[in-house]
Amino acid sequence: MTSNGQLFIGGEWTAGAGTTTFETLDPATGQTLGTAVEATEADVDAAVEAATRAFADPGWRGMQPSARGRLLWRLADLVEEHAGELGELESKDQGQSVGFAQGSMAGAADMLRYFAGWCTKLAGTVSPVSVPGMLHYTRREPVGVCALITPWNFPLSIAVWKLAPALAAGNTVIVKPAEQTPLTTLRLAELCAEAGVPAGVVNVLTGGPEVGRRLVEHDGVHKVSFTGSTDVGREIVRASAGNLKRVSLELGGKAPSIVMKDADIDAAVTGNLLGGLVNSGQACAAYSRFYVDSSRVDEFTEKLAGAMSGMKVGPGTSPDSQLGPMVSAEHLEKVESYVGRGVAEGAEVVVGGKRAGGDLSSGYFFEPTLFRGVDHSMEIARDEIFGPVLPVISYDDPDELVARANDTQYGLVACVWTSDVAQGHRLAHQIRAGEVYVNTLPMLDPAAPWGGFGASGWGREMSGEALDSFTETKGVWVNVGT
Repeated sequence: MTSNGQLFIGGEWTAGAGTTTFETLDPATGQTLGTAVEATEADVDAAVEAATRAFADPGWRGMQPSARGRLLWRLADLVEEHAGELGELESKDQGQSVGFAQGSMAGAADMLRYFAGWCTKLAGTVSPVSVPGMLHYTRREPVGVCALITPWNFPLSIAVWKLAPALAAGNTVIVKPAEQTPLTTLRLAELCAEAGVPAGVVNVLTGGPEVGRRLVEHDGVHKVSFTGSTDVGREIVRASAGNLKRVSLELGGKAPSIVMKDADIDAAVTGNLLGGLVNSGQACAAYSRFYVDSSRVDEFTEKLAGAMSGMKVGPGTSPDSQLGPMVSAEHLEKVESYVGRGVAEGAEVVVGGKRAGGDLSSGYFFEPTLFRGVDHSMEIARDEIFGPVLPVISYDDPDELVARANDTQYGLVACVWTSDVAQGHRLAHQIRAGEVYVNTLPMLDPAAPWGGFGASGWGREMSGEALDSFTETKGVWVNVGT
């Protein structure tokens, strides 16, 4: 059974209760890739009802932890088996390079296997209570029906980040992918069915923001896990108040990358090039404001400009492309507008600064862009652009660095480049960010918790900490006599 762009509810593909559909486009060409269903309020109700039934069904609720682990492992095997196909689909729908996308599929399989192992390790505790004759112990139990709302920049990977711990804990889910990139999530639903996930445990609703809003407000949903913009995250917090559902949020970032006077400049250039332009800069963890010691700033800027000017911009499906398109025409306009504001505020464009032309003009391509002469107060240094735009900020006093790095609403990622390991540790401790990288690219691992401070979100994904937001702790008191 295949999706054909339909909704997946209660183990069945359906055209839904409405008649509205929408197109998903190839950002490299602007051409239509496929059509998906715009879920209605009735479809949201149907998905919540299906997930509620499945949560109560003894076949799922009573499934032994080892069996649930084997189920996740089978799904991991299928994702791995179809990594080539999934990577190509992700590349066409999102724009990232095929090789990068296929690597993401391998990471998704690893994530599923990691949480498959947790199924048999969700242990409670015996509490040393001081009440005579009483035994107290705790159980880790699933929260219930979970809405997993995912972004367009890493569609399948982030869906799996949420899906794996949710299922490992015994919840049921409704996945709502971004309307720009629904295709790999729909394919993932097919693989879930093939793996033997019981009907109703995994449901997929496609559509725009209104579908997500209905899920967040629905009293039958007990938990929302969202990755996306900070502004939408704030809306979700307000909308979730009706039944006080649990909320975890992985939101925006404006990652500072600090290049100390003693840094290996060549390593810093390479690291910031790759870390700043990962997925064409469309990543909340991308290094997106560079603080460089004034004695090294010219060397750093010239070398970075040289590397950027030689990058190949093109479709993700082209094997020699190093930088793909923006995900949509709307997002391309946003990136372009920020570059214009940077110039208006007095920053100098060293490389790039405009849309790609020629054979790429029909797609949503923007040249890799480097600014110098940037002041910390400028919009391009403070706002999340989410594109291939890198601002270089010179500094003279190292004692100002921590204050500058922390002078932001965000706190997701930061990076330090230094030859002094002790200095790297000190700065890592002082910077307020959920992840701090010293002399390296931004990276992930299933065993490492992921999340931010401040306006970058609530809670953590990955590692055993991810299970905290998908479980409730129940205390049990037993009178065992004196």
